[in-house]
Amino acid sequence: QVFGCMRKEGLQVTILSTCPVADYKTQESTLTLPSPFLKALKTKEFKEQVCCPLLEQPNIVRDLPAAVLSYCQVWQIPAVLYQCYTDVIKLDTVTIEAFKPLLSSKILKSLVKDVSESTKILKKLLTTNETHNNIYI
Repeated sequence: QVFGCMRKEGLQVTILSTCPVADYKTQESTLTLPSPFLKALKTKEFKEQVCCPLLEQPNIVRDLPAAVLSYCQVWQIPAVLYQCYTDVIKLDTVTIEAFKPLLSSKILKSLVKDVSESTKILKKLLTTNETHNNIYI
């Protein structure tokens, strides 16, 4: 429904997603992998360089990120998915920091004012979110 309200000309989609490192399929032990880490998956039309290695087979992406990427592939919209594999259940600053290399990408560069302030802002946002989550405990 979101894409139905948007013009497709000149559109480029960037999807950010996280999932457990246990979902990552590899020959080596997942215990030796530096967590969190990023992998990318892109549509055929996405021509820019990705900021991390591509996701290898037999790994899969599921749920909403997969649906958005599939939609973009079918409708020939340039799109890239950055999947962060993490060993924590709740989103934290370490996991969010894994996305930091994306701030230098061509499409996101214009959205960033000052990368050096990003860590401080993220910590403030997460601290505020934790306060609200504690109300329901």
